[in-house]
Amino acid sequence: MERSNCIRELFLENERQTLSPYACLTSESRGREQYQTPCEVRTDFQRDRDRILHSQSFRRLMYKTQVFLAPTGDHYRTRMTHTLEVTQVARIIARGLRLNEDLTEAAALGHDIGHTPFGHAGEFAMQKCYDPSFTHYKQSLRVVERLENDGKGMNLTFEVRDGIVNHTGKNMASTLEGVIVKYADRIAYINHDIDDACRAGILSPDDIPVGIRNILGNGYSERINTMVTSIIRESTGKPYIKMEEEVQTAADGLREFLFERVYRNPVAKSEESKAQEMLIRLFDHYVRHPEQMPELYRNNCETEPVERCVCDFLSGMTDRYAIEVYSGLYIPKVWKGPQI
Repeated sequence: MERSNCIRELFLENERQTLSPYACLTSESRGREQYQTPCEVRTDFQRDRDRILHSQSFRRLMYKTQVFLAPTGDHYRTRMTHTLEVTQVARIIARGLRLNEDLTEAAALGHDIGHTPFGHAGEFAMQKCYDPSFTHYKQSLRVVERLENDGKGMNLTFEVRDGIVNHTGKNMASTLEGVIVKYADRIAYINHDIDDACRAGILSPDDIPVGIRNILGNGYSERINTMVTSIIRESTGKPYIKMEEEVQTAADGLREFLFERVYRNPVAKSEESKAQEMLIRLFDHYVRHPEQMPELYRNNCETEPVERCVCDFLSGMTDRYAIEVYSGLYIPKVWKGPQI
């Protein structure tokens, strides 16, 4: 056996020897929709992780809203920094439970890859103008299966795609690694959105109810540590992923506090209606003028409804690109005549 092939086999054997009986082994993956010769030095899940990380859709997350629309401060989270925090939380849990870190990391990195600009305001806009059943997690699956790589998709393994599309909502992923991503997503956004809200002056750490602080802790890092270690304690050696009941109740209370004080806060969300109206107007424009979209989306109109293709185009936009396109279409430019 060549040395390069030996490297991949060493990874696979290490999984068999060290991971939990409940882990999803790479060697037992349901595979890809289109067969590809295995990489010589990476497992399939490691390869999926790299494909997501190097994709254009992933890079665009840098300029997509997490909570505060197109924030100018350097330290507010974006959709990319959210994704990186989710990934780190998920890997810690997977490592603590001896589950497959590579699968967990790949699904976590891809979980929001199809998210709309302007956060959930963009998602609501697509529900209004395109389809009430539109969700960012279904769009993330569509990106990796249909849109990325010039329309060829990434050809990811079943388990990674399953973890991406089931990271939120009522459905559960078919692997424990995918379920970890669902928990890690919530742990990350609950805590970093509160941190950003405090940075913005909307909240003070002392506003968090005392009963919740007594269980989860007083600071950002302490709360994350409490939730993560609770999952590891409750789920070790078990065929499921759960948080201890007391900690889960406190985490649910913290999430509801976040919705009341931040997500429904008119100060934090003052620009959302404008963002929605802007995207709806862009949707109407490109449905009437699909020839003005980039080549990928124009070509897709030959086999799919134009509304579907326009939704794909808008969902892939960054905040600033959407604003730039809208300004070019609808905001008059100042005339600068010759200086005499």
